[in-house]
Amino acid sequence: MDTAAYARMGEQEHKHWWFAARREIIAKLITSSCDLPKNARLLEAGCGTGGNLSLLSGFGKLDAFEFDETSRTTAQLKSGMDIPFGALPDDAPFAGEAYDLIALLDVLEHIEHDTASLTALGERLDKNGRILITVPAMPWLWSKHDVVHHHFRRYTRNSLKRAVENAGLEVEAISYFNCFLFPFALMKRGFDKLTGSSAPDDEIPSDWMNKLFFRIFRAERHLVSRTSLPWGLSLYAIVKLKK
Repeated sequence: MDTAAYARMGEQEHKHWWFAARREIIAKLITSSCDLPKNARLLEAGCGTGGNLSLLSGFGKLDAFEFDETSRTTAQLKSGMDIPFGALPDDAPFAGEAYDLIALLDVLEHIEHDTASLTALGERLDKNGRILITVPAMPWLWSKHDVVHHHFRRYTRNSLKRAVENAGLEVEAISYFNCFLFPFALMKRGFDKLTGSSAPDDEIPSDWMNKLFFRIFRAERHLVSRTSLPWGLSLYAIVKLKK
């Protein structure tokens, strides 16, 4: 990811509508679908600037790792945690550990070898554990946002499921989300192409719009664990070891 994009994320993720609403959706998925035991052990693989650490630490004992040095420093300052360097698939820490939940939140698209990375995380999963994955969806929505954020791909339901299964893991649940704002995103991408706009698309909008988008996106927390949505800007999957 570009340095400027990391900096914006570190400054904005506590209040930007997308990050704030996604955290609520992630919390709902964990509580409703991940069946965590008491004293659960959690790992965030690729914690970025640390925006999810406070949320995840509420579910148990949390470890995390991060590739980017500046982001890792920011995450440590935010959380007070010791966060080691880690890179998937071949240089991930915590080998030999067994986690009840591994969170891989909008990270897999940044990694060239996604199946090998999922294999590496599967080796750190408890026999009854889960991996919660979120990724950007719909390859035909590829835009300058993906380029700036150094994405290798956007996923479909089938391509994410295939990467998981090729890693020797099993998809327990999978669905698109960020569905309600999908039409707006299509219009925004069309407008940017028409005007040739090069302005960053991840900055916080005006206060009223930020609150509106937050409420719309947040409302999906009532749906994600109950039904599979047919489209959306993102995908989630809950993954487990094959029995």
